[in-house]
Formats: sequence, C-alpha cells, structure tokens
Amino acid sequence: MDGAMKPGSQRVAPAGWGAHRTIGAAVQAAAEGAVVSVQPGVYQEAVVVDRDVTLVAAKGPGTVRIRPPRRPAITLHSCATTVRDIAVEAPAGEEVAVLLRGGSPVLEGCEIAGRVEVTGDARATLRGCDVRDAAYAGVYLTGSSRGLIEDCTVSSVAGDGLRLDDSARVECARTTVKRVRGNALRLGGADGGVFTDCELSRSGDAAVLVEAPARPVLRGCRLHDTGAQGVRIEGLARWADSAARSLPPEAPESGHAGGAAAGQDEARIRLDGCEIARTAAEGVLVRGDSGVLLKDCQLRETKAAGVLVAGACRVDLDGVRVADAEGTALVVMESARVQARQTVLTRAAANGVHCSGDGVVTLTDCEVSRTTFTAVHLGGAARATLQDCRVRETPEHGIRVHQQADVLAERVEIEQTRMAGVSVEDADAVLRDCRVSDVTDGIKIITRHRPLIDRCVFSAASRTGIEVGPDTGVLIRGGSVGRTGSAGVFLDERSEAWIEDVEITDTEGSALVVWSGARPRVRNVTVTRSKKNGLYADGGSGVFEDCDISDTGFPAIYVSADAAPTLRRCFVHDTKDDLSLADGAVPVFEECWSSEVVNTTMPQASGGRKATLARAAGGGAAGGPSEKADEESKESLADLLAELDRLVGLDRVKQEVGALAKLMQMVKRRQEVGLSPPPLSRHLVFAGNPGTGKTTVARLYGRILAALGLLERGHLVETDRGDLVGEYVGHTAPKTQAVFRRALGGVLFIDEAYSLVPYGHGGDFGQEAISTLVKLMEDHREEVVVIAAGYPGEMERFIDSNPGLASRFTRTLTFEDYASEELVRIVEQQAGQHDYGLSDGTREGLLEYFDAFPRGERFGNGRTARQVFQRMTERQAARVSEMAAPGPDDLTEVRPDDLPQGPA
Repeated sequence: MDGAMKPGSQRVAPAGWGAHRTIGAAVQAAAEGAVVSVQPGVYQEAVVVDRDVTLVAAKGPGTVRIRPPRRPAITLHSCATTVRDIAVEAPAGEEVAVLLRGGSPVLEGCEIAGRVEVTGDARATLRGCDVRDAAYAGVYLTGSSRGLIEDCTVSSVAGDGLRLDDSARVECARTTVKRVRGNALRLGGADGGVFTDCELSRSGDAAVLVEAPARPVLRGCRLHDTGAQGVRIEGLARWADSAARSLPPEAPESGHAGGAAAGQDEARIRLDGCEIARTAAEGVLVRGDSGVLLKDCQLRETKAAGVLVAGACRVDLDGVRVADAEGTALVVMESARVQARQTVLTRAAANGVHCSGDGVVTLTDCEVSRTTFTAVHLGGAARATLQDCRVRETPEHGIRVHQQADVLAERVEIEQTRMAGVSVEDADAVLRDCRVSDVTDGIKIITRHRPLIDRCVFSAASRTGIEVGPDTGVLIRGGSVGRTGSAGVFLDERSEAWIEDVEITDTEGSALVVWSGARPRVRNVTVTRSKKNGLYADGGSGVFEDCDISDTGFPAIYVSADAAPTLRRCFVHDTKDDLSLADGAVPVFEECWSSEVVNTTMPQASGGRKATLARAAGGGAAGGPSEKADEESKESLADLLAELDRLVGLDRVKQEVGALAKLMQMVKRRQEVGLSPPPLSRHLVFAGNPGTGKTTVARLYGRILAALGLLERGHLVETDRGDLVGEYVGHTAPKTQAVFRRALGGVLFIDEAYSLVPYGHGGDFGQEAISTLVKLMEDHREEVVVIAAGYPGEMERFIDSNPGLASRFTRTLTFEDYASEELVRIVEQQAGQHDYGLSDGTREGLLEYFDAFPRGERFGNGRTARQVFQRMTERQAARVSEMAAPGPDDLTEVRPDDLPQGPA
C-alpha cells in the first residue's frame, strides 16, 4: 500500500527508516491532497491540521491511537481533511478529543474517547464513528456549523449524547445514542436538523429535548428506555403565522407537502414514523407555544401520560397510536390546541383524553378504548370536537363534560362503558348521529345549558337510555332509545325537555317517565314493547302530541295524583290497558283514540273536541271538560294584553306591543288558512334607560307570542356580553351558540347589546358574537325572538356594526323615563303587593321627593322607586318598633315621616 501513495504523500511510523516519527511532522511536509499513512502505534501528540490531506491508519481500524498529553487530540482548521480508521482520546482532565473549526472535515471509522466539537462555520461529516466516554456532550455543534452524521454510535456520555446550540444544524442517519446521563439529543439552536432511522435509548433524561426555537424533524427513529420523557419540547418554537392560519382550527391537516401544509411542516417540529417506548415520564411533552406534528408514530409503555400538551401549543397527531400509558393517553392543558386524526388511544391507566383549562381538542376518525378512567374527560372551559370516532371499553364514562366545558360529537360510537356513555354536568353538549350501546346509562344530563341530541341511537343500556336531571333543559330530535334495563327516557324534577321524532322500544321499565314538576314538550314519539308503562307521568305536566304507544306490559299511559299532562292526537293500540289514573290526576286529552285495546278508559274524541278524564274519590271515572287544565296549558291573549296594560306608564310601548300582537294574530290566521305571511321580523330593539321596564315587557312579549302559537314556550333568557364573548380565539362562537340554544322556543334578551361593539376595539371578539347571532337568527327564524336592549344613544351604533342586524331589527320600541307621578304609582303598587298602605300625605311627599330627585346616571327609574319603597319600609319598621303596643294600622300604614331624607 505504501508504494501506491501519491507523490507528496507521507508515511508515519514510531520507529523506522524513511518515515516521519510524528503525525504532525508528516502533515507539515505533506502537500495539498496528500495522504498521510500512519503505521500502527500510540502517538502522544496533539495533531493540528490546516490543509486538505487524508490521515489514514495504514493497517486498518484499531491500529493507530492518538493520546495527547494536553489539548485536543485532533484539531482541524478550515480545511477539507479526512481522518479515517484512527482512534483518538481526549487528554486527561480535558473533554474535547476532536475540535473541528471551519472547513469541510470528514471523520470515517474513527474511535473517539471524548467530545467531538464542531464550531464556527464548519461543515463536518462523521461516518461510521464510535464516540464515547465524553462529559458535556458526545458530539457538540455550535455557531453556524453544519454536521452530517451517518452510521455512528454515541455512548457512555456523562452529559448529552448530541447537542446543538446557536444556529447549528445536523443531518443524522442510522445513528445510535445510548447510555447517556443527560438527553440523547439536546437541540437548542435555531434549526435542529433532520434525524432519520436513529436509535436513542437508555438516557438519564429525555431521549430528545427541544428548546426554543429549534424545529427538528425525526423520521423513523426509535426512542426507548429513557430516564424522563421520550420527547420534551420547551418554549417558543413558532410556526409561520400565514401557514398556521390558512386552515381553520377544526380542519384536520393532510400532512402532505405542498401549499400551506408544506409551509407548516417546514416551520414546526415533526416526528414521522417514530417509535417511543418505555419512558420514565411522558412519551411526548410539549410546552410553551410550540407547533408540533406527530405522524404515523407509536407510543407505548410510558410511566406518565402518552402525550401531554400545555401552554399555547398547537399539536397535530396523524395516524398515531398511544398504548399502555401509566397515566392518561392524551392530556391537553391551559390554552393548548390538539388535532388528532386516525389516532388510537388505548389501554391507558387513567383517561384516554383529558382536556382542561381553555384547551381545545379535535378528534377525527380516532379510537379511544380500554381506559381505566373515563375515556374522554373535559373540564374547565375546554372544548372538544369528536367526528367519526369510536369510544369503548371503560369502567367509567365514555365522554364526561363538566364545569364550563362543551363537546360536539358527530357520528361517534360509544360502547361498553360501565357508567354513562355520555355525562354532561353543568356543561354543554351537541350530539349528532351518535350510537351509544352496551352501557349502564346512555346519557345523563344535568346542566343550566340546553344540550342538543340529534338523530342519536341509544341501545342496550342496563339502566336508563336518556336521563335528564332536575332543572335541566334539553332538545332531543330524531333517533331512538331501545333495550334499556329501566326507563327509556327519564325526565327528572322541573326539567324541560323538547322531544320529537324519537322511537322508544324494548324497555324493561316505562318508556317515558315524567317526574314531579317536569314540563316536557313531546311530539311524534313512538313507544312499543315496554315492559311497564309507555308514558308514566308522576306529578309532571307537559304536552304530548302525535304520539304512538303500543304493546306495553302495564297500562300504556299512567298519570299520578296532581299530574296534568296534555295529550293531543295520541294513538294507543295493541295493548291490554290504555290508561290508568291515580286519584286527583287531571290529564287533558285532545283527539286521542285507541285501537285493539282490551280495556279502554281513555276518552275517544274526534272532530276537534277536547276530552278530559279525572279519577273521582270512589275510583270511578268521570268525563267532562276541565277548564283549569285548559287554562294552565295555554295563556289567554286577552289576559296577557290586560297584564301589559296594568304596567305603570309606557303608553307608547303598550300601543306598539298591542299593534304587534294584532299583526301576529293576523299572520297566524293567514298561515292556518294556507296564505303566505307578509314580510315580518319579530326581533325588536328596546331603547331606554335602566329601570324603564324593558325586561318586564320582553317577558310579556314572549308569552304573547306563545299564546298566539308563534313560539313554543315564550320563556325569556337574559344574557349580556359576559355570557356571549369568550376570552380567546375560538371560544366566542360556542358560548354564543350555547346561550342561543337555551332561548329556542322563547325570547333571547341581550342587555346592553352595544357592549358587543366597544369603542376603539376593532378586533374585539364581540364582532364574532354578533356574526354568530346573525347566522343563528337566520337558521332559527321561526323558533326564537331576539330583543336587543340598551341606552337609546348606543343602540344605533350596535345596529350599524353588522349589515345583518339592520335587516333583522327593523322596529325599535323607545322606553321613556318615568314621570314623578308614575314613580309614585309604582311605589303604590309595591305597597299593595306587600300589604302596606300610603296616606294622602305620604303620596304628596313622594311626589315632591321624586320631583327633586336628581335624574343623573344613578337614576334607575322603576328600580329607584322600588329602592325608595324599601327604605320607607325600613324607616317605618324602626318607628313602629319603638311603640309599646302598635295596632294593625300602625303595622301597615306608611306615613310622611317614613320618607327618605335624601336620594338613595
């Protein structure tokens, strides 16, 4: 081999004729491009190279060792030197074995005991090298250096295996990092580089630590047996705003190159086809505001959570599998956002998904299964969207939503839960086209919101299919409930459910149970094969229209004492008994009939005639009209207008509401005879100062529309900016939708509506609330009336803030301030309601008091009158308490002395 060397090449041997005794001498004598052939031996020198030569062990790997007394064994300065098959050691007490400063050096097949440091603008290549026994790091890149590391091993390091700082970048392939006390990879530079088919194991800390602003890419890497996380990502790894915003938050990303998606992939941390196993902490931990993509990765046997995301991060999981975590499979905290597609979260020792704070999680075509706790748990103000997912096998709930959280579940299959398939507690939920089976309870709801259950199927529940808790409203539309161990649908005390187009079959208990004080509206419900009653009304009321009940084990309809349901056009057939009444029951039947019933006691009415049946004391049945039940089922329009007229003042408002009532009445009559209604907006603006009766009139307006049959219930839902506007991007629309759903069938009263468009805040989230309201008003224009209220001078600004508002709010009712005489009448009404009387002198004193009352910002109109009355009763009580034996007149009469001495 020696004879084949190029001219100018040099030979090195510790002893021998015609050779250099040191490598340094040979390098100095060598020309550019020469080969320095080093014979076997141990060379105790520090080699410095500043020219393009090749240092090679003449007899192959392991035969040449450089062991200097001080300084790095090899230092390469701004050259394209290649070092091949040579073993080097860091000097005693020092860490750096090889120092690469600039140029394009190459290390091939070298054994290196100590650190390899690449600095400056070096472009270094390590190929087939073994780096070990280093302290700070095995390989350390700083400055603007670049590294290509292929088929290497880094091991037995007291610090990190491979570390990058500054703007250094590395491309690392088929390299093993193991037995390091720190992190296998620590990437803190501006880039980080690409790692392909690497194995990172047995680290004392994380396998990979990414610090802001590094954005590495890992492909096909294996991370296992770590002392902490598999991957820990800290800090501010931001991804390009333009790319990040090009997709809506709820849209899963494709992950393919090209267009905006490619821009996102280049600007965020990416793990592609990686395996993470047996970590002492989380499999992947992401904090700060990083952007991360995990694609086709597998995480298993983590001592804590599989994936934990916190801060303001955005993480995408595409084709990921998380299994056998000793904590929760996926944790989303604070304001983090996670989108998962075709991802499996299974066999977790805690939850499958736990989302809290203001976190947002979207699962598309995912599976959450075999968890120890609830499969999907949402708390705080978290939001979750599940589409085309499978949730199964948990000893707790399939999905639990509580506190201020809300969930949208579409086409989700939930099965094999030992508690409720879905539990909604003080939160909000929308379920569409979901299937819930083999559960203890299908869904349990207790909340102040009004969840929507749309076209869902509940089956094989060991207890109840749908349970609506006390004081809870819900809209159940379409779908079915079947094969339940107890009731099909249970409506608890004072609940208000709207149920339509639902089928209830094969229940071991009663199909539909209405508890004390519940007031459901049930339409077009089919009940069959119930082991007990089809409808069991225990103290409740409500309206049941166009229902079909058959094949029941007990009487098809049972009504308890004091229960007063109204049944219209209901059909009972193919059963033994159609009706059972307790003493004192007062149901109302309108056009109901039976067929193929053995024992018929339900009134058979026709031709629009109303029939009522009540149980007499002796147990006999008596037929006849029940005016009381009729009055309770529907308020009289004349009575409501009379109640409006009794309000103090507001003459112009009364006239306009009366005119509106007549117009609505005409609209209703035209609809009944098949004529088209005239163009009409029922939404109103109430402009007036505080205390002028806006809320009172709004409540009456809703009841008037309900009496006309233009609203289902006519109830009033009061709201303001705080209920509608969120504190972060994406939170406002769900809050607005939740409030709007509560108002369906009634009136949504927005107090101080102008606060949705505050001065000087063009990017305020109030505009999002207004846009959401405009769309909802269009989508539900026959189901709700919206009244926007506030100061007269501010409401015009509110209407002008969105073009859709002006076309929907075409009528403004102005509420004038109360005159002094009207305020006196309000006080008189308050006195009469509380069994007090005002003397003539007291009335005169009140009039003078209100004439002198300052009408500034603190003046509350009717509210001020009520406060004055309260102060008068307090002063009257103090005066009477000093009497030895006050008589009845003393206890009830309010005298001029009881008037307040100054404004409240």
